[in-house]
Order: sequence, then structure tokens, then C-alpha cells
Amino acid sequence: MLGATGLALVCPTLVLAAPAGAAPDTAYEVPFPCGQTWTGTTRSSHSPSSRAIDWNRTDDVDDPVVAAAPGVVTTAAPTGTSGYGHYVVIDHGGGESTLYAHLNDVVVVTGQSVDQGSQIGTLGSTGNSTGPHLHFEERQDRSVIEAWFHGAPFVYGSTVDSQNCVDVPLAGNFAGDAPAELAVYRRADTSEFRIQRPRAKPRVVRLGTSTDDPVVGDWDGDGLTNPGVRTPSTKTFTLKTGAGLTTVVLGNATDEPVAGDWDGDGLWEVGVWRAKTAQFRMRAADGTVSTAVLGDADDVPVTGDWDGNGTTDLGVYDQATATFTLRRVDDDGLAWTADVVFGEPGDLPVVGDWDGNLRTDVGVWDPATATFSERRATSPTAARATVQDLRFGRAR
Repeated sequence: MLGATGLALVCPTLVLAAPAGAAPDTAYEVPFPCGQTWTGTTRSSHSPSSRAIDWNRTDDVDDPVVAAAPGVVTTAAPTGTSGYGHYVVIDHGGGESTLYAHLNDVVVVTGQSVDQGSQIGTLGSTGNSTGPHLHFEERQDRSVIEAWFHGAPFVYGSTVDSQNCVDVPLAGNFAGDAPAELAVYRRADTSEFRIQRPRAKPRVVRLGTSTDDPVVGDWDGDGLTNPGVRTPSTKTFTLKTGAGLTTVVLGNATDEPVAGDWDGDGLWEVGVWRAKTAQFRMRAADGTVSTAVLGDADDVPVTGDWDGNGTTDLGVYDQATATFTLRRVDDDGLAWTADVVFGEPGDLPVVGDWDGNLRTDVGVWDPATATFSERRATSPTAARATVQDLRFGRAR
């Protein structure tokens, strides 16, 4: 039983020795932002299993909860009043999954693809709970298993620092040269954009927190790519230029950020991808919003100028099949789509004008090796292409 502070009051904490079993195939991290310190406990009567963990720290109500590993949301229940209350289940493949229960808020939807370290909700005390905490389970074929984090078995009753500190791949024309530069968004208490520079240390721009989602674009129309972030809980974009910060509120908490020059005037605007309806929502400078439907809920949104006409087009990436679906609108207003298979299942998409031909091409980033693979062609859908592999960022 948990008291108002979330600490065990009736049942003594059960401290379990490190399990002797093999590690799961999924490389789990603690389900909290990078660097935070949390205590995980259980008890012999813990339902549904003493292998489940109740996580707490001081003043933890409404603290962000993040994905312990990448996967697809199979359950997002934001209104439950019994049992697990508001909860989320993420499928990591191979019969492995994680469950996050008693949440106050749920900021993902069923069917959505989520990356490791992305926020999925906030800690609460909903359902069958007597005090704030995160009930967390690692599962194999729906059975709760002994928990592992950062490649090591978890000792129940111990206090740990989260090493859920991941890089998110990006690209853009940050330096003003025609070819796009590689970049990563490094999630931390104070997050930072790290931009690759030839024969020099990366350029570092600090912006956002570990639970913000990165987005880049030319916010002031000077021809240079600028960093930005979106805070899921407040639905707020924070966009950085040399003149300072600008904020824009758009979308729902469950939306993912995108950006582009939607009208070809040289000035980028923000938008969101709504996984539940597979819908892009693109904001114009006057605040009006246009929409387009593309892909499926478990796709990852991308944007780029596929045909080189100066207007940003839409696309999605299916991580399971390593397939981009790119959409462009012709001079008659007709929408055309084409599929491009590139990368390996589990890669993260990244797009950029790799060769400076004014057409955005596709690419991927392998989280296990921190390797960018750039597909270079006369057009993104051209049959003939070359591939350049470049390592940048921190492997997971």
C-alpha cells in the first residue's frame, strides 16, 4: 500500500537479489528522463507480480514518464478508473513489452510509434492506487519478468540514476552551405543540438529539456536552419533564431512536431502529425491550418522538398518495413505518392539535401551504431542512387 507521499506504509519493501536469468532482447532503460534519480520497490503481494516495480521520488506527482525502449503503443488508456487506471503498453517486438500504470496524463495514442526516451505520460495515482507512483512492468509474452536496465538486472528496493539519455537524429542547412549538415538532439536536463562541422568540434546549441521533441526549420527566412523544440504537455513550440525565442501553441499533447515552408515564401512554419488519424496539420503564418492524410498511425512523419520547387512536401517512414512514402502535389493540385525502401527495420528516418541539388533526399540513422546512411540521387525516388555512411552522435 502506498501513502500520500507514494512511499510504502503497510507492506515492507521486498528487496530481491539480482535475477539469474538471461537479459531480455530489448535494451531497456529506466522509464524516466536522463539523469533523474528514482527508487524502485516491490512487495510479495504486489499485483500482478512481485517482479513489477513501483517507482517513486520526492514530489513526483505529474513528473514525466518516458518510453523505456522504442516500440509501438498497443494500449493507451487515458480514462481508466480501476485497476491500472490510466496506463500505456508498448510492444518492443519478439513478445517483449512494457506497461506504465496509474498515470495522470497519457500523451500517446494506440498504434503510435514511439522512440526511446519520448514522453508517454505523467506520474499519478489513478485506478487501484492509494498514492502517487509509477507501476512499471517488463513483460515477455504478457508475463511479468525480472526487470533489467542498461544491460544489468535491477535490484528491487534500490535507487538508480536514469541512463535514458538518447540522441535523436536531425539534418539541416545550419551553416548556410547547400548540402545539409548532420545533427543530433541530445536529451538531457538541459538538452542540446549537436551539429556536425568538418574538421572541428560539433557546434552546440542548448535548447529544451529531455522530454521535449526536436524540430528544425528556417524560422526567420534567412536561408539557415534553426533549432526548435515542442513541449508535449503544453503543446508549445519554442523556436530559436539569432533574434531570440518565439513560441507557438499548436495541436494536441499526443501530436508530433513537423515543420516546413508550406507556401514556398522562404519562411518555415510549424505543423504537427496526428498519429490517431494519420493527419498532417500545417500552420500558416496567419494561424490558419491546412490538413493532409498520409500513412498509418505507426509511421514516423518526415518533411522535405522532394521535387525541388521550393515548397515543402510531406512523407512518412514505416520502421517495420524500412519504407518511406513520399507525397508531392503537382502544378494541377493533384497529390502523388511514391515508396522508397531504404534502411533497416528499427532505423530512425532523417532527411536532407545531401548533395546540394535543391532536392531533399532520404536517409536513416541506426541507433545501435549512431550511423547516418544518406541516399544520394537526382531525385528521392530515382532508381539509381549512391549511399554514404557517416557516424555521428551517441550510439544506444
